[in-house]
Amino acid sequence: MDQETNERNEHHSQYAVRPIGVVESPLHDPAAAPKQGDEGAPDATIVFVPDVEEALRDLRPGNDVLVLTWLHRADRDVLAVHPRDDRTRPLAGVFSTRSPDRPNPIGLHRVRIVAVDGLRVRVADLEALDGTPVLDVKPVLDPATER
Repeated sequence: MDQETNERNEHHSQYAVRPIGVVESPLHDPAAAPKQGDEGAPDATIVFVPDVEEALRDLRPGNDVLVLTWLHRADRDVLAVHPRDDRTRPLAGVFSTRSPDRPNPIGLHRVRIVAVDGLRVRVADLEALDGTPVLDVKPVLDPATER
């Protein structure tokens, strides 16, 4: 196999991602869920797996964090959508929208930590549905202090 073929094949590799937690939320119906967290999403709880407990050690109420989820109910074959499900808007490629339907349905949610109780972290503004797998949590960096 030549170098070009090897490089091309590397781009089509599979990557293993394991959930580190799951969302507990009163949201069950995608049609009734807010489109974004700041549009009336209820408080939700992220229940982390015991393997990642040490990673939670510095999370505090009041912190803003980015939660990455796997939108497990998404349609992975969708490449274009009407933004916000509004059929009066022209079709747009999913990479220019926040649609959950996309080839790799990774959700990105900016939330505020409300409470931390062991492996359970209560957050505000999380529009993810109940049972949504959580892939990662990252801090929101303050450009004034993080360089």
